[in-house]
Amino acid sequence: MSLKNQWIISITMIILSWLSLPFYGWRQFKRFLPASMLIVVFEAINVKLVKNKKWWIFYNKPNSYFNNEFPFNIGPFIVSSLWGLKWSFGNLRKFLVINAAINIFFAFIYITILEKIKIARLVKINKFQFFLYFYYKAFLLYGIQYFFENKTKLLK
Repeated sequence: MSLKNQWIISITMIILSWLSLPFYGWRQFKRFLPASMLIVVFEAINVKLVKNKKWWIFYNKPNSYFNNEFPFNIGPFIVSSLWGLKWSFGNLRKFLVINAAINIFFAFIYITILEKIKIARLVKINKFQFFLYFYYKAFLLYGIQYFFENKTKLLK
């Protein structure tokens, strides 16, 4: 796939993700955005660490974070984090089930689509390991949001 087509797909993916947010609510957006942003920063750091291990590759060059993983992080990753928190914060079991469903979709279905259209593919990890790579961050996301919600109680 050409770099131009990859950019078109990336921009479309970001726009489609963010188009769901008018249905989200401003109050919830302000409430859950800080934790979601922190988890995106954490994911960016993770990408830097695992990129050298070649867990996955993107077909097009240049092979940089901003051309490859960044559109996924500021598109579906942050928006799915926001929606997961909105739908289930306060009920850890429900939150983990919703995140498992989102991450299963991404690790098993979406990555298959990306492989078929020659954007990215997994190399040194399988789809279940890719699922676990994303899923463990659900615990961190919930913990960060829990801290923000209860920071006055926790800091005393």
